[in-house]
Amino acid sequence: MRGLLYLIAVILVIAWIFGAFVTPFGGNIIHVLLVIAIIALLLGVIRRA
Repeated sequence: MRGLLYLIAVILVIAWIFGAFVTPFGGNIIHVLLVIAIIALLLGVIRRA
């Protein structure tokens, strides 16, 4: 499960970079999903510590 969250976060970062610099496609949705993924990863790190 943890690996899946990291994979999703990496895909969202790549999509965000692609959307920001190449073509504007659903930028707001990508930003929201990226923030949710980062929060989920941080909560996972905090729970393991």
